[in-house]
Amino acid sequence: MTVSLSDEERRSLEELERELASTDPDLASELTSGRPRGEAARTILGSLAVLGGFAMVIAGIITQLVVLGVLGFLLASGGAYWLLAGTSLRRKSGRHDGEPVP
Repeated sequence: MTVSLSDEERRSLEELERELASTDPDLASELTSGRPRGEAARTILGSLAVLGGFAMVIAGIITQLVVLGVLGFLLASGGAYWLLAGTSLRRKSGRHDGEPVP
């Protein structure tokens, strides 16, 4: 459902947006993009943890070191959780990637 704003409400909103952009540009860009702060870092670190964990599992199989394989599995699982935790938080809040914050 879309509610149209009056001219006075629209001007007030635009003024608030300008003030926010001047006082806290990082927050303004986050709200405009709809992406939480640190999401890129979460994605990169989670991906690296998953890939590193898989490499450790393979190395554990090759060297027949069970400990290395178990540690690799734990690292890959932790990385996958790290990646998916951010996604589930966005879904619980009712937002999707690229969708601005109401």
